[in-house]
Amino acid sequence: MSSTVDLFDKCLAFEDAKRVQAAGVYPFFRPIESTIGSSVVTHGKRRVMIGSNNYLGLTHHPRVQASAKRAIDRFGTGCTGSRFLNGNLILHEELEERLAAFLNKEACLVFSTGFLSNQGAISAIMGRNDVIYSDRENHASIIEGTRVAVGDTLKFKHNNMEDLERVLETSRSKYEGALIVADGVFSMSGDIFNLPRAVELAEKYRCRLYIDDAHSIGVLGPKGQGTEFHFNLSNKVDLLMGTFSKSFASIGGFIAGSNDVIHYIKHKSRPFMFSAAMPPAAAATVLECLNIVEEEPEHLENLWKNARKMSKGLVEMGYNTLNSQTPVIPLLIGDDFMAFSFTQKLYEHGVFATPVVRPAVPEGCALIRTSYMASHTDQDLDYVLGVLNDLGKAYEIIGNRDREQQLAELAQTHFGVATV
Repeated sequence: MSSTVDLFDKCLAFEDAKRVQAAGVYPFFRPIESTIGSSVVTHGKRRVMIGSNNYLGLTHHPRVQASAKRAIDRFGTGCTGSRFLNGNLILHEELEERLAAFLNKEACLVFSTGFLSNQGAISAIMGRNDVIYSDRENHASIIEGTRVAVGDTLKFKHNNMEDLERVLETSRSKYEGALIVADGVFSMSGDIFNLPRAVELAEKYRCRLYIDDAHSIGVLGPKGQGTEFHFNLSNKVDLLMGTFSKSFASIGGFIAGSNDVIHYIKHKSRPFMFSAAMPPAAAATVLECLNIVEEEPEHLENLWKNARKMSKGLVEMGYNTLNSQTPVIPLLIGDDFMAFSFTQKLYEHGVFATPVVRPAVPEGCALIRTSYMASHTDQDLDYVLGVLNDLGKAYEIIGNRDREQQLAELAQTHFGVATV
């Protein structure tokens, strides 16, 4: 006779978060009372936000807010149904046309969230005899998409094209269709995917190429058009995914590609077919953000000015930033609890940042994930640098040669990043 356990036993035994809460360093679910430019008010105090994905700082742009309000007046607050049936607005179709033109793609399909975009597109196009080649640092939504998809998934070392070719060489002949999947900008490390080499390998081994540009759209390229344009490789990616919850100040996601492939996903993707459509205000917000991106280049210029300032300042202090070349600048800490404690001290000093611990990063490789916005002022950033300098020395993250060497070895071993 087999023994049985209560389904909820695992819930009762889960103590990890409770221990962090008991220690007074729990950094999650902090209630934001209001937002003011690049700052937030939490627990009654203004804090500089360096943990947001609002890269272009458009969430408070007057034109964006006015557009969202007009959409509510015209269409109400929600679609109350799938786009397949009663939820397809003219706003959705206009947004798809605008995005396709912006990204130099034939067609585009808008989903309710970025997570659903990855899960829905990947699972729709993969067959039982197909294979996915997935970067080991890909976003959780890609991982869930590969789990839902039939067929096999093979992983390659993070952004390591030699390892990707090794995996392709030993396995490609065993499968019919093949898809190489990777983030354009990796959300934890700020690393940019080696798209030029991936394009070569995709052509050599008869693979299609799928890039998640959630953290690249609005950020990379001369006009914020993403990883392809950053490398001057327009239209080399077969399927391009992006989200609206970062640079475009809203929520939702999209898949862009050829007419036939987008048409297929539109009629085969269950997460698309059985999810309620993007709310009208969300779609209108993205449309106005597109207008602003095209008409006001100063937002992208300010973003990169701020990112370069912070990268230079942090590296000069001695922080290990994993050589990030983007507005996502991680600070390698190492121990999970130290990352929680460090984040709490930042919070107490008026800086809102976010820690990243296992399983999002390897064991012993906890990060403070900092990210910067066009709307940050020099005063904001100078204050943050001052706090990080003081706390970094107090925690011996910087100013301790032995500790800096240990972190450099972690970066090399687990992230494949050679730092000094």
